[in-house]
Amino acid sequence: MNNSQRCGRRSSVTARDTERSRARRAELIAIGRRLFADTSYDALSMDDIARHADVAKGLIYYYFKNKRGYYLAIIEESVAELVVRADSDTGLPPAERVRRTVDGYLRYAQHHQAAYRTIVTGGVGFDAEVHAIRDGVREAILTAIAHGAWGHGRIPLVARLALIGWMSAVEGVTLDWLAHQELPRETVRALLVRMLGDTLRAIEDFEPGCPAPVAGG
Repeated sequence: MNNSQRCGRRSSVTARDTERSRARRAELIAIGRRLFADTSYDALSMDDIARHADVAKGLIYYYFKNKRGYYLAIIEESVAELVVRADSDTGLPPAERVRRTVDGYLRYAQHHQAAYRTIVTGGVGFDAEVHAIRDGVREAILTAIAHGAWGHGRIPLVARLALIGWMSAVEGVTLDWLAHQELPRETVRALLVRMLGDTLRAIEDFEPGCPAPVAGG
């Protein structure tokens, strides 16, 4: 076997190992999402996690270093799904895209309640890394709203301030809705879209270059 063949074989083995490693890591994250959905961070030990995952505890340390690293990886994976939802439906008319963005946000919160609460409330105590993840989610949502409303992601300062206020209201409304589940998602979506419409019209008063989308347009 010449050097070229040996290098090719090593590359093939490395690629397979990398693929298996990614799949194993993804499997552990999926297990963690289910565990943390039903049990608080403090109540789960690494021994508990390893037992539920049916793996040696050392494997979790290998991929995530510690419980905190595992927890953050699960949150980041959850956030990635939420951001993808916010960036979808780019070909729709502005008003419909805004509606779909809000609906996708609520669907995510409804089906991943533990992860959503962690993201919005900032994790365990004051967790700077989880706060940074939450801020990234907010930026993604605001950018999606700006693209849906104005066709671009440039947000003037007064518009940003108004949208941050709306986003804070969205988080508060969503948390309360999840706690009680007394209204259908469609009603909550309609309420938040109406609130956003009022916010966008207020922004237009201060920033004429950021006109509010016309309903049905």
